Amino acid sequence: MSDLVRNIIRFAVFIFLQVYVLNKVPHLHQYITPYLYYLFILWLPFSVSRMGLLIVGFITGITLDFFMMTPGLHAAACVLIAYFRPFIINILTPKDSSEFNYREPSPKALGWTPYLIYTFVLTLFHHSYMVLLEWLSFGSFLHFLIKVIATTGISMLMIITAELLFPRRLKFRTNTS
Repeated sequence: MSDLVRNIIRFAVFIFLQVYVLNKVPHLHQYITPYLYYLFILWLPFSVSRMGLLIVGFITGITLDFFMMTPGLHAAACVLIAYFRPFIINILTPKDSSEFNYREPSPKALGWTPYLIYTFVLTLFHHSYMVLLEWLSFGSFLHFLIKVIATTGISMLMIITAELLFPRRLKFRTNTS
């Protein structure tokens, strides 16, 4: 299966899960909102250009905004993590390209610790920005911090669970120029 087809299927699955499963789950608490759809952006191949990441991030966010009727909230947060993703990957990947042959981020490609740092930092950026945009309308700073921490915690738990339950078969980059 080509990368394009696989990523289109992933996109549809993540949007479906977010809209029809996670958003329908009764709220555990007012501070906990489970988000998993942005994992699609985190799983994109390393070869996607920066402009491509921004476009895919915008399309992902605006699609979810369409279903949730939140004009631009998710699109802004997805574009933010799509912008920072190459910088975080550049910091966490080995500088010697002979050691690093994988096509997309995963625990196997990066190792568990760098992968968890990668997902945690981008999850924290995503949730902080989303909650900040919500918080500008109402709430206190303590509520803002609690919601960011709780939402990031539940999302990280879901990401780790997804990685353990559904391991991805990774392809290697070829050295053909």
